[in-house]
Parts: sequence; structure tokens; C-alpha cells
Amino acid sequence: MTSTPGSAGPTAAPTPPPSELPPRVRRFTRTARLVHRTTAILMLTCVATAACLYLPSLAELVGRRHLVVTVHIWTGVLLPVPYVLGLVSRAFRADLSLLGRFTSYDREWLRAARRRQFHRPAGKFNAGQKLYAGWIAGAALVMLGTGLLMWLTHLTPLTWRTGATFVHDWLSLAMGVVIAGHLWMALTHPESRRGMRTGEVDRTWAKTEHPHWHP
Repeated sequence: MTSTPGSAGPTAAPTPPPSELPPRVRRFTRTARLVHRTTAILMLTCVATAACLYLPSLAELVGRRHLVVTVHIWTGVLLPVPYVLGLVSRAFRADLSLLGRFTSYDREWLRAARRRQFHRPAGKFNAGQKLYAGWIAGAALVMLGTGLLMWLTHLTPLTWRTGATFVHDWLSLAMGVVIAGHLWMALTHPESRRGMRTGEVDRTWAKTEHPHWHP
């Protein structure tokens, strides 16, 4: 006699007591970690080359402006590629679905964050992570579009290129600030960083920080 997965039939595997559960729980698949790592490398390269192009002291130190421009353009063009390739993974698509869905406990998390309260309910991703992911994805698309308008000069009128340059320059500054904040949060949250590096996190940490994902 058999039973469906998760049922209480004769062949269903009993749930082990808490004392016998492994100390770590799987948080991210290899695909998700590769997409994150590759995107981070491309994004940081874009930021670094942009700084070399716009800050005179760095431009003078690095030199080879044509090479820096070429690297900047192609890292920007390639930025969506890891994301597109990651869509092959069902687990990665599931993570994206969670990132794009705001829930009632996400609103509770934001209220708790404003009040600097310790208890902040969250699912697999907290509200801050969801806001960052949405903002950075939208900003990257705008940067890609304006960058292409600036690059393909023979296809666009001067007024378009002028507007694109204005948006590209100021949005790049905003992205630099937001990415710096993201890096700071990663440095101050070692278990989150370990989860993205190894794919696993401490079970107690998961229950405390993301109770709606791992109660």
C-alpha cells in the first residue's frame, strides 16, 4: 500500500524530532548563487569603470580610456545574460516569484524596521531585500536602455542622447550609493552572506530571521 508525498500513509517517512534535524538548511541552489555571483561581478565592473570615466583622478591614474569605455559598454550589455540563463532553473524562477510578491508580513517588516524593532517577520526574502531587488532590476534596465542610446549615436537624434546622458549619469550615482549600502548590509550579516556563498544557512538563524519561510 502506498501514499502520496506528505500524507500519513503507511509508507510516509516520519518527521524527525528537532534534536535529529541537521543544523543547516538549504537556502539557495547552485544556479541562484552563480547568477548572483556573475551579476555582482558584472555590476561592480560597470561601477568601477564608470568611476574611472567620470572621476578625473581615477581617469588619470588608470589611463587607457578607450579600453575602459569598451569594458564598461560590454559589461553593461552582458548584465542581463546571467538572469536570462538562470530562468532555465525552476528553483530560480520560484525565488524570483517570491521576490516580486509583497505580503502582509512584508508590510509588518517595514513598520518594524522604521521603529527599529528587533522582531521583523519575513518569508524567504524580507521586505528590504525585495525592495532592493526590484529597484536594482529596474535601474539596470534603464541604465542599459540609456547606455544603448548613448552608444548607438547614428541611430538616435541629439536630443535623445542628451536626455539619455543626463539620466544615465545621475542614475549611475544613485546605483553606486544603493550598491554600497547592499555591500554594507552583506558585511554586517555574515549568515546571509554564508547562505549566498555556500547555499546553506543555520537552521536557528532561518527560524529567527525568516520564520514564514522556515518556521
